[in-house]
Amino acid sequence: MQKYILLLTASLMVIYSTSCKKFIEEDLVSTLTYDHYNTDQGLEDLVRSAYTPVKWKFENEQAYTLWNFGVDEFILGDQFNHSYLNTYDAGLNSSTGFLNGMWTNNYSGINRCNLGLERISAYSNPASSLLGTQAQKDQRLGELYFLRGLYYFQLVQQFGGVPLVLESSSGVRTDFARASVPAIYEVVISDLRNASRLLAPNEAAEGRATKGAADHFLAKAYLTRGSAVTDVRGQKATDMDSAAYFAEQVINGGVFVLESDYRNLWNGAYVKGYPRPTVTPIGSDGQPPYNFNGASSIPSGEIGNIQAANNSKEVIFAAQFSDNQNLAGTGNRVHEYFLMQYDAGIPGLVRSADNWNGRPYRRMSPSAYTLDLFDYRNDSRFYKSFRMAYYSNTIPANRALFTASDAPDPSLVGKPKVALGDTAALFVMNTPATALTTVQRAQYRYMVFARYYRDADNALLEGFNNNKYLSLQKHQDPVRVTSNFNEERGVRNGILARLGETYLIAAEAYGRKGNYVKALEYVNKVRERAAYHDGEPKDPHYWMFDGGAYDDMNSTYANMIATTALFTTNAASEQYPPAVTTTEDRFIHFMLNERTRELCGELYRWEDLVRTETLYDRAKLFNKDATGIAPHHKLRPVPQLQIDLTTVDGQPMNAEQKRAYQNPGYD
Repeated sequence: MQKYILLLTASLMVIYSTSCKKFIEEDLVSTLTYDHYNTDQGLEDLVRSAYTPVKWKFENEQAYTLWNFGVDEFILGDQFNHSYLNTYDAGLNSSTGFLNGMWTNNYSGINRCNLGLERISAYSNPASSLLGTQAQKDQRLGELYFLRGLYYFQLVQQFGGVPLVLESSSGVRTDFARASVPAIYEVVISDLRNASRLLAPNEAAEGRATKGAADHFLAKAYLTRGSAVTDVRGQKATDMDSAAYFAEQVINGGVFVLESDYRNLWNGAYVKGYPRPTVTPIGSDGQPPYNFNGASSIPSGEIGNIQAANNSKEVIFAAQFSDNQNLAGTGNRVHEYFLMQYDAGIPGLVRSADNWNGRPYRRMSPSAYTLDLFDYRNDSRFYKSFRMAYYSNTIPANRALFTASDAPDPSLVGKPKVALGDTAALFVMNTPATALTTVQRAQYRYMVFARYYRDADNALLEGFNNNKYLSLQKHQDPVRVTSNFNEERGVRNGILARLGETYLIAAEAYGRKGNYVKALEYVNKVRERAAYHDGEPKDPHYWMFDGGAYDDMNSTYANMIATTALFTTNAASEQYPPAVTTTEDRFIHFMLNERTRELCGELYRWEDLVRTETLYDRAKLFNKDATGIAPHHKLRPVPQLQIDLTTVDGQPMNAEQKRAYQNPGYD
């Protein structure tokens, strides 16, 4: 059992300085003993080490498989692993490696927190410059309460009731009964309230928990517990009041601020001059509109853009990653998983010419639900979230040349139709009513992938497939730890909480209380930022395909304002499931839609659908791959290793006890 719950690794965290900013990074210290934790420096190291498990969510393919597989937002790409977590077939069982990884990772963090809470509380040395005052101790205790609450919150959302371990252990213990879900939520909320009470509003070291982080997750925990209708989570009549209160503490606290432009959150993911980059003249080889030298490299200057996103005042709490090879560890790998295969089937595009376009792992494609949910003309988040254009980064053999019959100017005859740096491919969002005709498609020099088009027989076809689709670009990271084009270790921080979500938590809490006026106030605050602003150039699709004018730089917010009509009626824009017929139920699904519009692909969705008790219905309706989903999939199976090593009264569990320990449906 020690391996799965009790192991406190010797991997400790230390503070390093990078670009004049402090942040939490990992350092391997293999010679330390528990005696080190009797010193103030040892306790500081212990607190830092308690942050290490926060990064696990972003370090490998568990990122999408546990949080964005098997939901309504995405379906399978054409190169996928662990598909059983999306299809819900028999491969999803108690031997699933990522689930064991989540279990052990969180309990490793919990044990570090338990040890730190005990030892810092007992520590007394007024001469210490680190922990000599009660205020210094309170700050560290607050961080540990926050992290323990966060780790239990992650576990209870995925597994339901889990063993409740609130004391540290350095020896072997195997008698771990599962606590009830209500008992886990009591601990989560108690820990986060303690953290809110003890933590300072600001913390000099980037990556550490603050009072705002505790309050955000308190609001989310109350919302999650109180969302239950048929599930038993210990929900209370005051949960929505508490969710709204703590969300508003963050919103009105003056520490965190919504970015003025949605794309600032993903700085470093856009080409130079976006949304109207300057590309090479037709027929003339040049360079793509990003830092480029024709060879695999870290794009010069892009680290500053990534750091700007990492330092956003909207980000409340994030897992920290570094571009320093000595500190990088596994790195943030989420940048790989949402990309389509741009490096095959599109002349002029290869992966080895630069790191800008990324490694196309092709794990997930946006579902039709997601594509149909946005107001393309007025909501800037769609084009700022999904990549529509690709630029040639190599000169292909036998590239197409203009002829006298198709050159737009006689001077271009014999020149390349798509030159180095020119547009190589364009993805077009349209509707069946605006499907491109064969004649229209033939007018483009470069490849065009239209969602809908008509062939020579006027048959309506779909131009997106599981190999060529819209790539989510939020996680795109042109800066990797090394310049090798196969390098997987990204340096963008992994966002766990940001203010845009806090607004939506407050909105949902008020709506669940029946105060739709207040709910819409918060929704529309987020939509105001989502709209195009006065003076802002719009994405080229606005005037090429969406019916807008090239020189229109007016605000679109007036067309984005949400009203009660969106959930008091069966509004077509909201794609409500057929069984959703009441205002109260439509409001919940409306908020799920708002969360997709604001948070699409940000690794919250599986827990969102479980929280709202809509996973089965929405995945069944919107995810064509989730053919095996059943109601019991709202919980993950408890890892078999945990079950096999657990004892009752000092004896291994028998078959009946093991079945009782496991979640229903996974016998």
